Amino acid sequence: MSPLLWTSRSLRKLVAALKEQGHIVGMKVVARLLRELGYSLQANRKRHEGAGHPDRDKQFAYLNDKMGKQLDANEPAVSVDTKKKELVGNYKNAGQELRPKGDPLEVKAYDFVDPALGRASPYGVYDIKQNEAWVSVGISHDTGEFAVQTIRTWWCEMGRERYPNAKSLLITADCGGSNGSRLRLWKVELQMLADDLGFPITVCHLPPGTSKWNKIEHKLFSFITQNWRGKPLVTHQVIVSLIRNTTTESGLIVKSHIDKYVYAKGRRVTAKNLARVNLTRHDFHGDWNYTISPGARA
Repeated sequence: MSPLLWTSRSLRKLVAALKEQGHIVGMKVVARLLRELGYSLQANRKRHEGAGHPDRDKQFAYLNDKMGKQLDANEPAVSVDTKKKELVGNYKNAGQELRPKGDPLEVKAYDFVDPALGRASPYGVYDIKQNEAWVSVGISHDTGEFAVQTIRTWWCEMGRERYPNAKSLLITADCGGSNGSRLRLWKVELQMLADDLGFPITVCHLPPGTSKWNKIEHKLFSFITQNWRGKPLVTHQVIVSLIRNTTTESGLIVKSHIDKYVYAKGRRVTAKNLARVNLTRHDFHGDWNYTISPGARA
């Protein structure tokens, strides 16, 4: 007998099906019998991660080795990623905050996007050594250009002062999104950044399906979410203020601003454009680990 024939049905449908077979019984009796048999309503539980990449552990070991050497040399190492896009406006935000009893904040009943405000795309750069971060709140699309521009802004606003004698930059990032390992625009924009900085940029991507181990997730984004829980994100400026006010017991410092530039979606990067990137793939998983040096190729 197929289990879906019964476990996917409501009490009313079960009663109707039993009546068709000649069993005259009510919903209360069926409910009692199901309880006695150990059945109850169950939601899906996320548990199976699927097959991991065979080189997952080796990539983490490689990344940790690179990170350790970078930090020992007092060179900058950052973790980057885009936080979940947020609706801007008087919408419900998950979580609770203290207010007078019986006086909750009233927000919109439906989460339809406000055309005038749209969504916010917070992209973060977390400095692993300094425990500091920069977050650009984008008003348009989350693209590779936006991602690299945020890294450039972090360097101008925070990194350059912390590392005046820097000779390299290490970036750890997820395999997908605006900083994905296969994204051509990400690499082309990094070439422009390397030319601006005057030193090489090394990128080490986390293996597929392991984004929750990205340091920025549990060192920055989780605390931002806690800080603005229960607060409607009514404007972009409110989002920036809440991000700036995020602190931790370990002394996290966060700076943020609104990036008002409108980044074009679907920008095409040709193979010829990509060929000009002065990219050197590492011997181990060159698709995940590579260095972009200043000076685009002819």
